[in-house]
Amino acid sequence: MNDVPVNLNRVRKQKARDARKSRADENAARFGRTKAQKVEEEAARARARAYLDAHRREEE
Repeated sequence: MNDVPVNLNRVRKQKARDARKSRADENAARFGRTKAQKVEEEAARARARAYLDAHRREEE
């Protein structure tokens, strides 16, 4: 048996922190995108918007 007293609140809080960190890591792997990917996606959106605006019919 361990002779050092254990602060149960500290253990409980550390366990909760570890669980949140684990879930955050899973979400980052699943949904995370690099900055380069975000920039490329925004550029593609801008190109599509410009293309559609250039081919818009003039309503009179």
